[in-house]
Amino acid sequence: MYFSGFCLKNDNELFSSLFKPNEYTVAGFSYGAQKALEYVLNCQTRVDKLILFSPAFFQSSTQSFIRAQMRYFGANHEQYIEQFYMNATHPADSSMITSYKSQGTAKELEELLTYVWDIEKLKTIKTRGVGIEVFVGGMDKIVDTERCLEFFSKICTVYKIKNAGHLLLPHQVNTSVLRASEIVRFG
Repeated sequence: MYFSGFCLKNDNELFSSLFKPNEYTVAGFSYGAQKALEYVLNCQTRVDKLILFSPAFFQSSTQSFIRAQMRYFGANHEQYIEQFYMNATHPADSSMITSYKSQGTAKELEELLTYVWDIEKLKTIKTRGVGIEVFVGGMDKIVDTERCLEFFSKICTVYKIKNAGHLLLPHQVNTSVLRASEIVRFG
């Protein structure tokens, strides 16, 4: 099972070099990572692995930042989303995601920005025998990679892809191959 990111659909294809879907793996990207965690926390069926791609981690953001994001979205959501796509794909070319674009809502943006990652939820999932892997981009323009690493490496296996942004796409991307030298493991 896979949960798409904010303003995206079928984006699981972008992560094909990092995971192979199967019936016992749940994954999600950014906003979808939040949804994936909540799904695993509340599901009654077998899950062996939870994969969080660039989890939307904004709990260290100020209330004024969140209000500003909501105000910009409300004033011109099309322009906001286009800027989001540019930031999310950095350093890669934003045209790479044209076929994955979808409409996002103010409600989804607010959920994404105000979600609180809870270490106890992660511990509960781990005690069920579920492995948790987190992937972050070293050049992410959406979330603070270092704070994300600091939080998730306490309990999860975290991989930092050095030359990739939020969508984990390096500038010169071959989505079928990521060199080991581009990935640093934490935890």
